[in-house]
Amino acid sequence: MHVEPWVWIVVVGSTAAILLADVFIIGRRPHVPSNRETSTALIFFVGLAVLFGLGVWYFSGGRYAGEFFAGWLTEYSLSIDNLFVFLIIMARFNVPAKFQQEALMVGIIIALVLRGIFIAVGAVAINQFAWIFYIFGAFLIYTAYNLASENGDADEEYEENRLMKFVEARFPVTQSWDAGVRLRTIEAGKKVLTPFAIVILALGTTDLLFALDSIPAIFGLTKEPFLVLMANIFALMGLRQLYFLIGGLLKKLVYLSIGLSVLLAFIGVKLIMHALHENNLPFINGGQPIHAVPDIPIWLSLVVIVGVLGITAVASLAKSRHDDRSSLSV
Repeated sequence: MHVEPWVWIVVVGSTAAILLADVFIIGRRPHVPSNRETSTALIFFVGLAVLFGLGVWYFSGGRYAGEFFAGWLTEYSLSIDNLFVFLIIMARFNVPAKFQQEALMVGIIIALVLRGIFIAVGAVAINQFAWIFYIFGAFLIYTAYNLASENGDADEEYEENRLMKFVEARFPVTQSWDAGVRLRTIEAGKKVLTPFAIVILALGTTDLLFALDSIPAIFGLTKEPFLVLMANIFALMGLRQLYFLIGGLLKKLVYLSIGLSVLLAFIGVKLIMHALHENNLPFINGGQPIHAVPDIPIWLSLVVIVGVLGITAVASLAKSRHDDRSSLSV
């Protein structure tokens, strides 16, 4: 897939402008968004993603459009899992409701910049070292096992990462939210960091850790850096709205971790099969490709992704409904 430089500039620049406009608008009036506000914005962002996919289909064909939609759906489903951790972070730092969307938006932008760097590094590594698909595949299978073992415990205690602990140890932080969405304030005559600064750092770094799973996963569906980047952008663009719209429904997705683990395991196996199909490691089949190993087509990947997500959602809601009825009958 050949993408002209001006297309990169226009498309990425336009989506970045939308993100900045979103930040500017919500930054002027901190508030708890209504269901109508979040629904409208979410429909807009999802519509943009669908239009982009249709544009890819029109200009580059069904194969690349399928790769984008498969990658976008995978990134979006993994982002929903991120929301569990986001909810825990908000509770851990006692973020006032009216400041939560500002914290989410800034954290998401930080994560987007870092993911862009990660995607560039991954694209270079794939072009230079074909054997990296073995590593990506094994890592995703390992991650799928761990995710299934956790069984989606959304009530798990949030543990600060090393960067968080380093910042809090080196710089004084106030516990008061009087400064609102500012990053620094004056307390007892000294400049200190605000809780808002710590929260956006937590959200940004946490989402970067999730990228360790999602970036290899989407590279298992497409090797086109342009599609990888846009799938990540569109998945993150609607994440803030999704947080407020279905925050109360997330606990009903009881089988989400199992569904995502199946998804990651499938993509991991797909990556390893692709690596074997184009093998050049000297200690495997004498450095020759193993053509007997099939390359899973993108249409089959898309069917599996939609099927797994659909079954996960239906089974989760059915289980939650059954549990609610059982609790009422007791």
